[in-house]
This record gives sequence, C-alpha cells and structure tokens, in this order.
Amino acid sequence: MNRIIALAVVVVAVLLAGASTLLVVDQRHVAVVYSRGGENPVVVGPGLHLKLPAPLQTAMEVDTRLRTLVPPDADRYVTSDKSELLVTPVLKYRVVDPLKLFNETDGDQQSATERLAAQLRTALGEALGKRTLSDAIAQEGPVAQEARAAMAATAGALGIEIVDVQFARVDYPQASAEAVYKRMAAAREQVANDVRAQTAAEVAEIKADAERQRQAVLADAYASAQAIKGEGDAKAASIAADAFGRDPGFYQFYQSLQAYRSVFKPGDVIVVDPDSEFFRFMRGPDGSAAPTNPAASASRKH
Repeated sequence: MNRIIALAVVVVAVLLAGASTLLVVDQRHVAVVYSRGGENPVVVGPGLHLKLPAPLQTAMEVDTRLRTLVPPDADRYVTSDKSELLVTPVLKYRVVDPLKLFNETDGDQQSATERLAAQLRTALGEALGKRTLSDAIAQEGPVAQEARAAMAATAGALGIEIVDVQFARVDYPQASAEAVYKRMAAAREQVANDVRAQTAAEVAEIKADAERQRQAVLADAYASAQAIKGEGDAKAASIAADAFGRDPGFYQFYQSLQAYRSVFKPGDVIVVDPDSEFFRFMRGPDGSAAPTNPAASASRKH
C-alpha cells in the first residue's frame, strides 16, 4: 500500500514537472521566457513551447493587441492664463518590443502602465500650459497630437508604440465654471461687436460709393441734357431764322400767336388798349389793319 502511494506521488510529481515545462501562448500574446533573476530573456510567439520547470525558467505573457488606458479620475490642468481644466484623456497604445518592455520593467507590466499614465499627464500638462483657456478648448485635436508626439520617445524606451491620444471629457472645476462661462460670453460678445462694426463700416462705404456713382450719373445726364438742349435750341433758332428769311410776315404772325397763348389764360381779366400794336394780328391776319380809333391812336402818338 505504501509503495502504491509512493508511486502515485512520483507520477503526480512527474506530471506536474512535465506540465511546468510546457508553455502555451495564444494568438493574442507573446511570451518572454527568462531564467532565475531575469537572466537570458527570450521572446517566443504564439504556439506550444518547452521550457525548464519553474523556478529554473519563468514566462511572462505580453498582450500585443491595441490597448486602451483611461485614468479612473479626471486630471486637473492649468492653462497659460491660470485657468483650470478637468481632463479625462484616453490613451491607445500597443507593445511592439516585448523584450525591451521586460528589461525596462523587470517583468512588472503594471509599472509600465503607471509610467505611461505619468508620461501622459506630463505631456498634456505641457501642451495645455502653453495655451489660454479658449485656445485649449478650441484646439483639442492639436493638443492631443502634441501630447502624442511628446510621449512617442519616452514610451518607445519601454517598447511601446503610442497610437492615439484623445479626450473623453473636458470640463471646468465647479468653483470656476461660472467665471469661465462669463469670460467666454464676453469674448463672444466682443467678436460679435467687432463683426457688427466692420459690417457697418462696409455698409457706409458701399452707400458712399453708390452716392458717388449716383452723382456721377446725374452729372453725366445733366451734361448730356444740356448738350442736347443746346443743340435743339441752336437747331430751333436756325429753323426760325430760315423761316423768317423766307416769310417774315408769317414768322411775325406765328410769334404773335405764341405770345397770345402764353398771355391769355382761361378766367383771366386783362385791361389793355385794343388798339395796341400787340393786338395788330387780331385785327387782321397780316397785321396791317388800322386801329379802330385812329384819332385816339394819333393823340397817343403826339
């Protein structure tokens, strides 16, 4: 019975020893196999591998997929104008050199995560500290890219590639939120006033230009009208002179008719001497008829 128990113990020990020499690595990981004290580390890929039993050799599995690091709480940052922001960043990274990660962390992957979080806080603090509050809010993309570039070298020393830096949330501390909102509202109002002033100036300039164009058009039209009127008057005078030269009597008759038309208006009462020279064409079509009272006319001539 004792021999059976001893044999069973030996079998179990052999099985355990054999199992400890087998290393199974799935497709999502690689493994760093190292000897006691971290000596002679070797990277093995996915599959089934043999190693010495522990503690002669130990394996550290490393996840090579894209990983995400999100701090549990928002971090507080100060901008160049001494305003505070609460930022919750999101860091995406992957391990590209497992051997370098092992050597830098002595096999403690948790320390690598803590170092990445510290590097992220430092990079974001430098990027946000160079900007005012309004610029920090408006330039989230550039701030994140600047932090990613700053982390690339330090994370590369850990065998880690920084894929992306994003902001899950950006907020203000409760104590300063009201002041920040008022300052932002004042800044927007100033921008609106500047736009209104610029628009008013442009409107005034457009109106002044339109008025100048109107005056120029009126001046050109007046000049053209005067030129046309002058040409018409000259032509009328030429026609009148030609008509007078052809038939002086008819011209005088026509001119008298025009004078009668302009003097006599319906409803007017005019007291004049009917024997006046002005009415000679009313006494006869050729203006040669004698006055109706020659004696009166003679007495007026004397």
